[in-house]
Amino acid sequence: MSSTLMTRPLTVGLVEETIANLPTQGRVLLKLLLIQYLDVSHDEILFMVADRPDPRCVSGTKPVTTMTQESIAATTARWQEYRRRARLRRERTSLQCAVLKHLAETAEAMAACAASLLAARGVSPGAIETLKAQARTAVPGPVLRALDERWEQGEVGPEEFRNYRLAIELQTLLRFAERFRKRLDLAERERRTSNRTVLQDHEICHIWGIPAGSLAARKVKFLSQYLLGLQSKLSDVPPASNQPPSQAPSLDLWEETLSILSTTPIERSIATYDGLERTESALLEKLTAYAVVGIPEQSEAAFWNSLVLGATSKAVHSEPTRTLFGLQRLAAIQQDLDRSPEALEQELLKRTAPPSQEPAVSPPTQAEHSTGELTEMQKQILHNFIGEDMSGRASDKW
Repeated sequence: MSSTLMTRPLTVGLVEETIANLPTQGRVLLKLLLIQYLDVSHDEILFMVADRPDPRCVSGTKPVTTMTQESIAATTARWQEYRRRARLRRERTSLQCAVLKHLAETAEAMAACAASLLAARGVSPGAIETLKAQARTAVPGPVLRALDERWEQGEVGPEEFRNYRLAIELQTLLRFAERFRKRLDLAERERRTSNRTVLQDHEICHIWGIPAGSLAARKVKFLSQYLLGLQSKLSDVPPASNQPPSQAPSLDLWEETLSILSTTPIERSIATYDGLERTESALLEKLTAYAVVGIPEQSEAAFWNSLVLGATSKAVHSEPTRTLFGLQRLAAIQQDLDRSPEALEQELLKRTAPPSQEPAVSPPTQAEHSTGELTEMQKQILHNFIGEDMSGRASDKW
């Protein structure tokens, strides 16, 4: 529909009002198509149960059937399952985008902080720009091992060691920021696709219990009614009931409907801990390190896949909300994260501090604590082993 005919903005309330004005059959069909945004009422579920054809009657007058509690419960369960899947997909894609955007911003802010620390320690701007240009192709593993060996041999001082570590950390953070940005673009594309995805025909037939031919005819009829009704409300021109429409409704209205419904608040699911990283405390510890981009670079991709795709053998695969627990906790940790320059600077200084060269003091062994004397209980156990009582006489008790 051209913009000259639109005198009212399209809103969620207008979409819901147009759907509510449809007949019951059309209202149920539209709500099933838009299952991730709209709910089906109990009366509409009863209509679906009563509207199901009797497979025993292929011709003639349809017999009057009595609805049973089992058929109502089965239809409700199928609708709830498809709604749960659609809304979990919407929640997951939204959480992915929010988490990745925060991670990318944190990595960029920490990289800028690392560059400022290097400049304050006397590193020239040209050297810093060279480090940034070589960040994508740099391999930090051999450099870190060589630096640790030089530190253990006393060839570098604490300040020089920290400068090397800050340079390596700067390049690592720049690679992380680029990785998060690319991943965010893919997540945004997936979210847009998910927001425009409606329930498929075979899924609606499974919920409703009607043949595919009947559903196709109803979709053509009621989608046309919905688009015409919405077009008349937007242009403030009531449709003529006794005359056919002069022009077909614009299909852009359907895209605009999906676009405006995608702005509605997302219903958060309740996800329980599912076994990821074996214990909940270990998972929260790793998520806290992930929020400040403190996770090892070589294991980051596998950990992200375990949060989003469930590609891990350390978690229970039968849990339907398994992949959302980690994302929900990560988003909560990010909300409480202090990203001020002072906090990020302290995190970088702690991360790049040289290791202590003091020899580790081993804890005293149990043999050092023992006095060499047997207690009464130990003496009794030894006597029992050789078949004697406490006085040393033979006993048949044991």
